[in-house]
Amino acid sequence: MTLAEAKERIVLKDEERTRCEVWTRVMGYHRPVAGFNTGKKGEFYERKYFKESACACDCGAR
Repeated sequence: MTLAEAKERIVLKDEERTRCEVWTRVMGYHRPVAGFNTGKKGEFYERKYFKESACACDCGAR
């Protein structure tokens, strides 16, 4: 089944939906983003996400 087919088949009414709570790691522990103050929410939404590539050196790391 493709994503387009799934979207056509799965239709939820607003009363059937549940709110998704987003958590993030801050200062060594996890917290829900909904509990952040205005400044911390701004910092969270400004974050840049990246994927680090493997080391290209031949330093014997295995």
